[in-house]
This record gives sequence, C-alpha cells and structure tokens, in this order.
Amino acid sequence: MPCYSFAGLVPVVDPAAFVHPTAVLIGDVIVGPGCYIGPGAALRGDLGRLIVQRGANVQDNCVMHSFPGKECVVEEDGHVGHGAVLHGCRVGRNALVGMNAVVMDNAVVGEEALVAAMSFVKAGMQIPPRVMVAGTPARVVRELTKKEIEWKSQGTAEYREIARRCLATLAEVTPLTEMESDRPRLGGGHVTLAEAQRN
Repeated sequence: MPCYSFAGLVPVVDPAAFVHPTAVLIGDVIVGPGCYIGPGAALRGDLGRLIVQRGANVQDNCVMHSFPGKECVVEEDGHVGHGAVLHGCRVGRNALVGMNAVVMDNAVVGEEALVAAMSFVKAGMQIPPRVMVAGTPARVVRELTKKEIEWKSQGTAEYREIARRCLATLAEVTPLTEMESDRPRLGGGHVTLAEAQRN
C-alpha cells in the first residue's frame, strides 16, 4: 500500500487490518485491528490526526482529512460507504455514513445513527444516537428500528470478514481471457435496507 511519512509521522496499521494496495495513507493516520480500507481511499493526515478504530471500514474512494490540531475519527464498527467524505468529524460506534455522503468539520454522527447516501452533514451538527438523517443539508428523519440497526451491524460484520479474506487470499493476477465453465459464485446472505424496513 502507498504509505507516506509527513513531518516525521508515519501511518500506523494494525497487522489485523486490511488496507487495499491502491489506498493512500499519509502522515498521522492510525488504523486499528480488523479494519477494512478500500481501493482508492485517501486518508491524508497532514494537518490533523485520522483514526479508524477496531472493526470499522472506510470503503472505495472515500476521503478522510481534518484541519490543524483536530482529529477525524471513525469509532469502533463504524461503516463509511463508497465515495463518502469525512472532514474533521466523528463517526460514532456502529454508525453508518452512506455512499457519497459528506460529513463536515466538528460534526458528530451519534452511536448507531445512519447518514443516508448523498446527504450533506453541516459543520458542527450533532446527530443523536440511533436516528436516520438525510438531505442537503441533512436533517433528522426518524428513529431507527432495532431491525435496521441489526441490518447495519450485519453489513459491518461482512466487511470485517472481507478484511480477513483479503489478508488471506487477495493477490494481484493476470485476468483470464474467458470464464471457466465451473466458475464458483461468491456466497452471501446480505439483506438490503429496504428488506430490513419491510420486515
């Protein structure tokens, strides 16, 4: 993986974390055990510290950055969807930031809260625990159900498993020119949010 020291600070990656080879870590970045950092993610700790705690994931093409002297934190089992931007904020334990959402400086996403895809969380917003926020700017829509929180936890558990499988099996290869006749399929029992809401 491309890791760069900055002003003498070297990124720290727990051996039980997976950081994709195309992700970039710069400077004051700390990645905890069981974390998954996806392809194309950029964690740029050249102004403030970036922390991804145990079991959290920061998916493909996400950006984490902060401002001088401040931290940007994804707490334990936090889940940051594809293309999201986190800037100087805190994502609480077991919370989810949806795809292409933006969470700004000094905002706090409460424990087990959910930021809907494409939402814009303004600087300083304090999102209560176990609610859904959506929109531009984001507003509290409603409380989350127990089933929705379980759905989120299931998705994060799948990313912890992906991290383990990547550490064990991911390898750069030359692509095949045609599909094998007995090509296996990857299994998975993931339930969509819409399905969780219906049940």
